[in-house]
Amino acid sequence: MLKRDYEDQVCSIARSLEVVGDRWTLLIIRDVILGHSRFDQLSDSLGIASNVLTDRLNRLVADGVLERVPYQERPARFEYQLTDKGRELGLVLLALLQWGDRHLSDEPPRIARRRSDRSPVSVRLVATDGSAVRPGDLELVPGPGARKAASGH
Repeated sequence: MLKRDYEDQVCSIARSLEVVGDRWTLLIIRDVILGHSRFDQLSDSLGIASNVLTDRLNRLVADGVLERVPYQERPARFEYQLTDKGRELGLVLLALLQWGDRHLSDEPPRIARRRSDRSPVSVRLVATDGSAVRPGDLELVPGPGARKAASGH
């Protein structure tokens, strides 16, 4: 089993995987994006054991990706909604979907498009000036957090 702490690593990818790094977590987020917001809907859609679903939902709430919102008082019932933090993961899931369509599917099971005009959309790297960045032209360089780690802070 992998450790859940990365004290010796200064890596946002490793930290992100601590929140969303298992299959069920990403599929739960996908299903909430698709409109399944209640425990029974998620359970039926995913075919996941209830204890595993409960654990993943509790973690996602604790990590601020989902929030529990009451929809019924008696008996108390809740649904799960994405926070702003959780909605940002939609881009990550869309990138995975499009990668899977290109490399693993003969025909895409879902198409991403803009609601207003139904034009297809795709995930791209874009520089702050709006120009596209090709994967071969991308570099990762040390940022401010790397300097802090190196100096022991």
